[in-house]
Formats: sequence, structure tokens, C-alpha cells
Amino acid sequence: MAEQAWEGTTFGTGFMHRWLIGALRHTDVRLWYVFAAVFVIPFCVIFSPATRHAYSYFRHRHHYGCAKSLWKSYVNLVLFSQVVIDRFAMFAGKRFKLRVENYDLFKSLAAKDPGFVMLSAHVGCYEMAGYELVSDRKPFNALVFAGEKESIMQGRQRLFKHSRIHMIPVRKDMSHLFEIDRALADGEIMSIPADRALGSHKTVNVILLGAKAQLPSGPFSVAAMRGLDVITVNVMKTSITGYTAYVKALNYDKEAPRKQQIQQLADGYASELDCVLKKYPEQWYNYFDFWNEQ
Repeated sequence: MAEQAWEGTTFGTGFMHRWLIGALRHTDVRLWYVFAAVFVIPFCVIFSPATRHAYSYFRHRHHYGCAKSLWKSYVNLVLFSQVVIDRFAMFAGKRFKLRVENYDLFKSLAAKDPGFVMLSAHVGCYEMAGYELVSDRKPFNALVFAGEKESIMQGRQRLFKHSRIHMIPVRKDMSHLFEIDRALADGEIMSIPADRALGSHKTVNVILLGAKAQLPSGPFSVAAMRGLDVITVNVMKTSITGYTAYVKALNYDKEAPRKQQIQQLADGYASELDCVLKKYPEQWYNYFDFWNEQ
């Protein structure tokens, strides 16, 4: 996935982020939604490389016409701006409504002694899961990009300091693998994004939205190595101030050869992501050539 490079950082300087967090403490998020949609996103549609990737996604993966693909690209960027604003609003102390589908599955796994793996994707706003998908019994570990700006990392730490959520940055020396192994060995929850390569570039082939794509094999290998239960969690924006978290189990043959287990998990993950993207096509936020279409 070398050609699928992505910097992994949130746009803007630390000063801009802190200013926005301060402003959101005293203003309605909807005002910022309108500002972004009217004054920021049209500029992005014209000048940002994200528009090209979004257009290709709608044109080739959803098979929309040219005009509809362009319009959907605008909607996609508007929704992405809202998700970013919502994230900073969370850092500012604002609350959002979160409904969880299949919450009993999460609770049943959290009640067991063994750890388990939660796989996420860059759709919707996964950080909203921190409202409900935490456990008093098990610490929650989240693998995150190590190069993210300090203002974002500090915001996450403030937001999750009472939820037993521990962030594990991906490091170049791969030392994060030891932290992941320790967490799972201690029966904790491990959350990993499975749609972008973080660290290792080993991949597994899947079919997503009718076309061949590559996913990093690491997240699936982590679970297969210990024969752990795996769930996918996709948190989608469903209203102005509301989100819905979809929790699904990924079944695989824990007695099969390791390579086959990884493939089964990757295929199941791709299938669940496929369903989510067909229901919420505008909330796909991978702005690079995910399917190697060029």
C-alpha cells in the first residue's frame, strides 16, 4: 500500500485547534457547519486533491453519473467537515447522542476474561464510540497515528481520561506491537483501524464495493495469533447531533491455518464495511487511491 500514502494528521496548526475548541465552548456547532459548507468546502472542491479521490469513489465504486458524483463529492466533504467540527466540539465538552446497535454483543465480550479486538474504519466518526463502548471491567486501548498534532492528542486525553481509554501511538521502531501484545495478554480491549496501513505494509486482498482492494494484514493477524473474538464498530453520523454505532461480530475458523484465518477476518471486515458504505456512501473518508484505479 505504498502508493496509498496519507499523512495522518488533522489539518491546521495547534493554535488554530485550540482557538476552535475555545470558540466551540460558547457557540452552536451548526453555525460552524454552515460556515464550512458555504465558505470552506467550495474552495476545497476546487483546489483539494480530496475532491478527485472522492469523485472517483462515487463514479467508479457507486457508479453514479458525472454530475451526481460531483455533487456527492461536495456532500462528502461537507460531512467530513462536520465530523471534524464534532470532534473538536467533543474536546470542548459538548455532548452528542449515540445510539448503539447490537450493544449486547459488546457487553458480553467485555464481561469475559479474554481480551478482544475491535476493528474500525475511516468512516463516520469513530471517536464517538468513546461515549458508550467502554467497560468498567476492561481497559480500552486504541491504536493511533503517532504523528498527530499535540492539540489533538491532548484533546483525546482530556475527553477519555475518565473512560479508561489508553492510546497506543504507532512508532517507527514497531514497539507499539509489544504494547498491543501486553494489552491482549492481560485480557483488555484493543481497538485498531483496519483500512489503512500503520507501520507494517503487509496486506491481504479483499473485494470491497465490487473491486479488488488491499487491507493491512496486521489487525487481523493480531486477533488470529491468539484466537480472539473480533468485532467491527462503525460510528456513522445520522442526524445533526446524533450518531449510530454499528457493532458486528466477525466469525472465523480458529482451528484453520493462520493465513486462512487472516483472510476470513479480512473478508468479513470488508463485507461489513461494504454494507455500511452502501447505506452511508457519503461518509467514506479515505482520500487516496484506495482501489489503485489509476
